[in-house]
Amino acid sequence: MRKESVSMKSIMDMIVPITRFNRGEASKIFDEVDEKGFKLVLKNNVLACVLVQPERYEAMVEALEDYALYFEAERRTKSAESEGFISSEKVYADLGINESDLDDIEVEIEQ
Repeated sequence: MRKESVSMKSIMDMIVPITRFNRGEASKIFDEVDEKGFKLVLKNNVLACVLVQPERYEAMVEALEDYALYFEAERRTKSAESEGFISSEKVYADLGINESDLDDIEVEIEQ
C-alpha cells in the first residue's frame, strides 16, 4: 500500500473560508475547483459544504448507484431459490438461438 504524505500547505489549499464568497471571489473559487478538483468551504471554522467539479460529482453519484445496484442484486441472489432459476442454455434452446446470435445486438437499458 502506498502512503501519500499530505502537507499542511496542501490541506490549507483545499480550504476556502466563506468570507471569500462575501468578498465577491466566487468566480476565482470556482476556477480553483476546476483546477484542483474540489474545495472545502468553512463557515465559522466548521465545514459548511464541499465544492466539486461536475464531472467528479457525476462519477461519485454513478459509483453510489452502482454500489446500490450491486447490493440489491446480491440480496436478491441470496434470497432466491436455486430451483427457480432457468439456465441460459435452456432459454437459448427454447428460443431457437445460440449465444453468438446475441453478439451483434445493441441493448439499451432504461432506468
